[in-house]
Amino acid sequence: MTGSASQGETTIERLGVEGMCGLAGVSRAGYYRRWQACAPRREETDLRDAIQRLALANPRYGYRRIGALLGREGRQANHKRVLRLMREDNLLCLRTKPFVPRTTDSRHGWRVVANLARGMELTGCDQLWVADITYLHLAEEFAYLAVVLDAFSRKVIGWSLDTHLCAELAIEALDMAIEARQPVPGGLIHHSDRGVQYASLDYTSRLEAHAITASMSRVGNPYDNAKAERFMRTLKEEEVDGIAYCDVAEARAKIGLFIETVYNRQRLHSALDYLSPEEYEENWPRQQPGLAPAAVALTENCH
Repeated sequence: MTGSASQGETTIERLGVEGMCGLAGVSRAGYYRRWQACAPRREETDLRDAIQRLALANPRYGYRRIGALLGREGRQANHKRVLRLMREDNLLCLRTKPFVPRTTDSRHGWRVVANLARGMELTGCDQLWVADITYLHLAEEFAYLAVVLDAFSRKVIGWSLDTHLCAELAIEALDMAIEARQPVPGGLIHHSDRGVQYASLDYTSRLEAHAITASMSRVGNPYDNAKAERFMRTLKEEEVDGIAYCDVAEARAKIGLFIETVYNRQRLHSALDYLSPEEYEENWPRQQPGLAPAAVALTENCH
């Protein structure tokens, strides 16, 4: 019986579509017409359900990140198809607001240093940190957020939020980063704009105490610090916009949750092969076993 069943299965498999249609008494063309009427609709319905589920769970994700999440679930879908389905179901993420230049007080008497970050080729973490400050609207006042990111993984490694723009705000973010990463003395460059907070004696002394080399952007060129600027844009788009924080304590709690849990651990980054910053840092040593973490090369930028 077992051999007979096995032989029967083999025979059926060898019949193919044409043979099966003959056994069922239907034409091959009729079979394909029926298949085209049912199977693709079922597949698209399943895909649409998955897209809706992922888009509702990640309301700030665009079609490319939704496509990456589908890939993680084992679903294959062209990005144009994902875009079409999301557009049809009104699931595209909120439109971004026009870029508003960040205001920085660079008219001060402190020493300004050259841009050492331009042309750096990063091969690991803790070679280049980038820092920036942005403002937030609260119910009755402004608050200010200072951040420090590892430029290699885009991970936020230090941040501070308060209602003042004193140098202490930036120093608190720097201290958090130093405590978390314990960088090797002499092997790290810290890049920022020319704002008074970063040029102040207190801040530069803290860098010197840990043998961290300072670097600053050129005048009027925010793209010299593009990675920090991009994080601030992501923060505004995916957390701050549309939320009314009652006070600085609420803003600190919610933005801290976004930074530590959502951005660092969950958010897929297109520049990191659609991994989160923490996933990218964890996977990098396994992907590049021959590279020393401290290796860094400086190249001339002739453009």
